Amino acid sequence: MKILITGANGQLGRELTKQYNEKGNVELILTDVDTLDITNVNDVYKMVNETRPDVIINCAAHTAVDKCEDDVDNAYKINAVGPKNLAAAMNAIGGEIVQVSTDYVFDGTSEKPYLEFDKPCPASVYGQTKYDGEEFVKTLNPKHYIVRTAWLYGDGNNFVKTMIRLGENNPEVKVVNDQFGSPTSTVDLAKVIISLVENKNYGIFHGTCKGQCSWYDFAKEIFALKGMDVNLVPCTSEEFKSRAKRPKYSVLRNYMLELTTGDITRDWKESLKEYLENLK
Repeated sequence: MKILITGANGQLGRELTKQYNEKGNVELILTDVDTLDITNVNDVYKMVNETRPDVIINCAAHTAVDKCEDDVDNAYKINAVGPKNLAAAMNAIGGEIVQVSTDYVFDGTSEKPYLEFDKPCPASVYGQTKYDGEEFVKTLNPKHYIVRTAWLYGDGNNFVKTMIRLGENNPEVKVVNDQFGSPTSTVDLAKVIISLVENKNYGIFHGTCKGQCSWYDFAKEIFALKGMDVNLVPCTSEEFKSRAKRPKYSVLRNYMLELTTGDITRDWKESLKEYLENLK
């Protein structure tokens, strides 16, 4: 099997590369913004026609949530037009596409975990553009896997590393205690994606670690596992002014995985413990 990964230098791209290399029998084509501009339809068709991948896994995205509010055109180009180009080009050669999406397609006003059957209602430019990317992929390529995830951490800059750095260098760390989600390791998410592709389990899926917590609870667990004595102070979202509206409750239930091939993700605390043990 030949697999092309966009955004290969990002956290998820690196983990997918690692896991596929360990499996073997897969030819990887690794691209990032310097080698493939997914917003350029001609470049995308040229790459796809020259390399003929069986699957594209699109990990490329404009993920700077606040910046998207002011950088609207680029947000739409990268998060919506890019997936459109990839989906159409792969459809032209009969190939498959994995589109990585986000909990931000929901507004966070629910009182129970979101299912894949719940109607998206994004409340930010980032969420809207990611949802529009989903819609393009669904429309333009029937062989699609749309995987929504949240609070992702892996090999790269992320919340876990930020908390450790802040805890080491500050007498007090403030973290919001009124936003809830499911911290997710790229290890778990990559396994979900690989399993979906192997089983040709097309459709929309949620892919997060099990369980839920606030950002404050997440930070508290990080410091506890690291054995760090940090003065951690809970605060409200209003104390951290941001351009984009954050979902207050964006817990995703991996319901479609449960109904089909099974949910292979771990509890978020177990995955976090493994990540910290392996963190250099």
